[in-house]
Amino acid sequence: QWIDSGNRTCPITKLPLSENPSLIPNHALRSLISNFAHVSPKESSRPRTHQEHSQSQSQALISTLVSRSSSNASKLESLSRLVRLTKRDSLIRRKVTESGAVRAALDCVDSGNQVLQEKSLSLLLNLSLEDDNKVGLVADGVIRRIVAVLRVGSPDCKAIAATLLTSLAVVEVNKATIGSYPDAISALVYLLRVGNDRERKESATALYALCSFMDN
Repeated sequence: QWIDSGNRTCPITKLPLSENPSLIPNHALRSLISNFAHVSPKESSRPRTHQEHSQSQSQALISTLVSRSSSNASKLESLSRLVRLTKRDSLIRRKVTESGAVRAALDCVDSGNQVLQEKSLSLLLNLSLEDDNKVGLVADGVIRRIVAVLRVGSPDCKAIAATLLTSLAVVEVNKATIGSYPDAISALVYLLRVGNDRERKESATALYALCSFMDN
């Protein structure tokens, strides 16, 4: 739209562009944006007291999630509410990551319970929106879980898992790590062949992101 309006400078740097600039669509970023609910101006200008309440609420939810004595129903409720909170609040995303809840979420991915698996993958996807979390999630072993889900998970879980790979692949070092992981790329290719519309879209986007790294 900027170019079509006749502008010939970069909107950020104000440096001049060539007469016919060669632009490359960033489909991976576009897909991540489309999967992320935008925060309305009203939400972003909420009073400080509401933010403090959300953070206090998140701490109780994290405690339930990481507790070994919590039932699956309690963990599911905590995951569902944490997914809503982390979708719109960067501070809470960082707090969840620092609290040790990532390990508990990964355990839920391994649980074999499809509902728990879907919610935990959604939480991990939200946490991956923070650039500082992307390498840490890979170090915590999220790739192994994602590849397993791509093979045997429910259709919704497979789609979320592929989107999570796209998010992690924003960081260059993660592209190499994911690409070298056994079956990661082949699992995405398999999903591209046999998946439903959503699965194919998300797997194609993940492959596009990964293949900007030459070795992949």
